[in-house]
Amino acid sequence: MIPSSITDNIAKVQHRVGLSAKKCDRENDRILVLAVSKTRSAEEVREAFDCGLDHFGENYLQEALSKIESLAELPLNWHFIGPIQSNKTRPIAEHFQWVHSVERAKIARRLNDQRPAHLPPLNVCIQVNTSAEPSKSGALPGDVEALAQEIAQMPHLVLRGLMSIPAASDNEAAQRSAFGQLRSCFESLQPCHPSLDTLSMGMSGDMEAAVAEGSTILRIGTAIFGPRNG
Repeated sequence: MIPSSITDNIAKVQHRVGLSAKKCDRENDRILVLAVSKTRSAEEVREAFDCGLDHFGENYLQEALSKIESLAELPLNWHFIGPIQSNKTRPIAEHFQWVHSVERAKIARRLNDQRPAHLPPLNVCIQVNTSAEPSKSGALPGDVEALAQEIAQMPHLVLRGLMSIPAASDNEAAQRSAFGQLRSCFESLQPCHPSLDTLSMGMSGDMEAAVAEGSTILRIGTAIFGPRNG
């Protein structure tokens, strides 16, 4: 069987998002498809850009920096969505427009201090461990408000919202329940944090449930590029 092209896959994803938005009376243009391009080549990113996508998510820093350099002539927005080690914050602060995986104040402070002065503030999301599983990354729900307050005082960061990676499930009710927890946390923060406008949740297998629960950024990899290379 001939695999679907990136062009065809993007059209299918946009159709799915459009149908999901219509079902819950949401505006389609308020939902961003973030193409997760980890393990993908610069050529594949370029093809996705030619199809209209300009936001790309990366997990692995060295691989991402190589692609950012290779595609520097394109007006791309780069999102770092993976775990952040303290010794990796400087290049992230220097080369990305968004970071979705801030889970502790130390990392936020380093990103703030290392953000170049000539660049606009770095857009950040707090990653939340909604299931409170010890093996999962993210701030615990009870710690999110304090972390948000700290980030709000950092001049080179803008707190845009929350991100989560819930346990994988094929059950839509379970998917919506997990996303609903993040949305509730988001809504509790909004009165004190007017810059909050972003819920980064939903991937290839659960984007419909995420849209129904208010996602504004869908992190889509497999449904765009096919099965991962690694």
